[in-house]
Amino acid sequence: MTVSTLSLLAAAADAGSPPIWLSVLPYVGIAAVFWFLILRPQMRAQKEQRAKISGIKKGDQVLTGGGLLAKVIKVDEHYAELEIANGIKVKALKSTISDVLPPAGAAND
Repeated sequence: MTVSTLSLLAAAADAGSPPIWLSVLPYVGIAAVFWFLILRPQMRAQKEQRAKISGIKKGDQVLTGGGLLAKVIKVDEHYAELEIANGIKVKALKSTISDVLPPAGAAND
């Protein structure tokens, strides 16, 4: 084979291959699906959790990460003083509080 024949074969092979953006497109699609179905909802839930925890006030009933139900007695920037039984008070990090429970008279959604 001559050089001209090899260059013609190479040109024919290049003409039949798809553009580079078509080979990258599936990866972009996977990244978009991952973002919209996994990361975005998780970030939204974390934002709601942070807002709920930062809104804790005296008198709220909370659930700690250890599963204790307690009433909030005092709140500062990083800590919350909780009453877990009559006369039994503990100090907990606000980040360990997992949920703020609705008042006892409120209906569940």
